[in-house]
Amino acid sequence: MKIAITSDLYYPMTNGVAVFAHNLAKGLAKHGHEVLVICPSFSGKKHRVRRDGVTTVYLRSIRFPFYPDQINKVPDNKELLGVSLPRLAYRHGLWVAVEPYPELKKTLDRFRPDVIHNQTAEMIAIAARRYAKRYDVPMVSTGHAYPDNITGQLKLLKPLKKPLDAMLRTYMASFLKHSEYATMPTEMAIEDLVPKNRKRFQVTVEPLSNGVDLSQFGPKKPTARIYKKFRLPKDRPIVLYVGRVDPEKSISNVVMAFANMLEKVPEAMLVIVGDGTDRQHLVDLVQALGIEQSVRFLGRVYPPEIMEVYRTATVFATASETETQGIVLIEAAATGLPLVAVDAGAVRELCQNKKNGLLCHAGDVDEMTNALVKILRHKDVRERYGKASLEIAKKHDLGVTLKRFEEIYQEAIRLKENE
Repeated sequence: MKIAITSDLYYPMTNGVAVFAHNLAKGLAKHGHEVLVICPSFSGKKHRVRRDGVTTVYLRSIRFPFYPDQINKVPDNKELLGVSLPRLAYRHGLWVAVEPYPELKKTLDRFRPDVIHNQTAEMIAIAARRYAKRYDVPMVSTGHAYPDNITGQLKLLKPLKKPLDAMLRTYMASFLKHSEYATMPTEMAIEDLVPKNRKRFQVTVEPLSNGVDLSQFGPKKPTARIYKKFRLPKDRPIVLYVGRVDPEKSISNVVMAFANMLEKVPEAMLVIVGDGTDRQHLVDLVQALGIEQSVRFLGRVYPPEIMEVYRTATVFATASETETQGIVLIEAAATGLPLVAVDAGAVRELCQNKKNGLLCHAGDVDEMTNALVKILRHKDVRERYGKASLEIAKKHDLGVTLKRFEEIYQEAIRLKENE
């Protein structure tokens, strides 16, 4: 098949949508399909790249300076007289394709796709939907977010949360509704976005895991080089977080829980992998708590080294309340790690309470402290949860996801032909 993947977020960005779209494109190409990706340029200029069997067309774009690009390191805040100044803009801002339709049309006219698979609900997505409708191209849409991902973090707008949720739900659902077939990573994510009576929705919305390449993970012994490069101890238990370091991930709750935990497990270390707008706040928090010697900020770590970093850990911890699935949770489980997370979003489908980890109430630092202590102090609990994580991860193999999407594309083509 000739498959076009459209996304406003893409590699080398490090968020879940970008990682999934990149894995999907490479996987489909390996299966023998002709794959085209359309996304914003990270230089502003349109260009084309051929890599891993995938052709990627980067459309002309402009820089939105009020959010980092998730590619370059977020610089430290400037200081004035010892006071950290609030950051208003970033040198490497998020790139946005403002008027993508003409370039997208020209690209798709030349490629002539059998199906378009859309990943987002922004500018390129709008253009892709317009093209698909005008030229009768089957479209599959995957929803990676739901309203609470946004409004749940806007505490100042709490009185407006319900009407905002309703507006966003309608907008996000429209990208699923105007497709031949739609997916979301978990059943819980679908329940939050799609009306309970799905027959009235008309389009099938299927829960389908984003998946990870399980062959790249597993509970192997990490190499000595990884310990040396990242200055990680071999003889101390490690609490690991991997992901974007942004406020909506609530990493400060993990830091505070870890600080409390040190009273009972003083030899432990917290390792934070990733970068984002919240990094300086977390560095300041670590210093205020006086735990600098027990915390490592590694910044962004890419494959294959990130797989090795997972293997150095004893337990994986996250306090994020905005996950539609969480690729890092799958990766941690696939490494055989016990998980500590909050019972929010769709996390409970991957962190199953008292089976492969412990779920805490959102914002409850004391509960997370106790969960970490329990896992780190009891080897039998760690081993039991770790084995269960490996079994749960088997359901999220990228190979299974790829095979199912191939079937969905064929179904979308059939549905379009029968209209």
